[in-house]
This record gives sequence, structure tokens and C-alpha cells, in this order.
Amino acid sequence: MLNRLTGALDFQTEALVLRAERQRVIASNIANADTPGYVARDFNFAQALRQATSGMPGVAGPSAAGGAGSVGNALGAPIAGDLMGVGGRLPPDLRYATPAQTNLDNNSVDMDRERAAFADNALKYESTLRFINGTVRTLGDAMKSHNQG
Repeated sequence: MLNRLTGALDFQTEALVLRAERQRVIASNIANADTPGYVARDFNFAQALRQATSGMPGVAGPSAAGGAGSVGNALGAPIAGDLMGVGGRLPPDLRYATPAQTNLDNNSVDMDRERAAFADNALKYESTLRFINGTVRTLGDAMKSHNQG
């Protein structure tokens, strides 16, 4: 019974953890905007979510052949550390961002792109959090008896 109640939240929980990890990666890019030779990193959120939820019942996972992100990334493993190491999760496949314009110091951070990605991800994080809160509230209301109302 309990796993049916928590099953409704598992997908959103994975999405929230991945959104938090992506926010950390983007923040790292912004923090290193003036570091010579720094190469911006990011990961494909949809692909990482498919990979994270591939074992969940009722959720379509990656194909049997595997995608481009199905192979672990040695560079990305330590970056995802505390969030992604819990529960046997694989860290997302971090990729290097393609610079829109070359710089003299070989830094590939595009602040306009990073700010937009940060704001977009923050909005989606907040939406996921509100969805989880609404689901928990709905489940709580469903479990109350008519006399408690």
C-alpha cells in the first residue's frame, strides 16, 4: 500500500534531484566565467531523467541499445558526488558546452546562455517542487475521513 503512495512521487523526486544537480553545474559555470581555460559543462536533462527512471514501473526508459549518455563519464562522476551517489543513481553524462564565440583566454562560458539556463532550470525546479507539494496535499486529503474535514 505504501509503495503505491510513494510510487506517484518517485518520478518527480528523480526530476527534482536532477534539476538540483543541473543548477549546481550551471552555477559552477557562472562562477568560473573569468577562469582562463575553463570549459563550461552541462547535461541533457531529458536523457538523464530517462536514465534515472528506467527501472521504475510504468515509466518508459531508454532503449535497449542505450543512448549516447548510457556510458559513464569519468569526468562527471566526482562532480555529481553527494546528490547522485544516493540510491545507486548514476551521475548524469556531463558534456562540454560548445562556445558561441572564441575568447583569448580559451574560456567557453557564455554568460548570456548560462544566465538563461539558470533561470529556466530554477523555474522548472520550482514547478516540480510545487507539483510534489500538490500531490502530497492531495494524498493527505484523500486519506482523511469525512469527519476530519
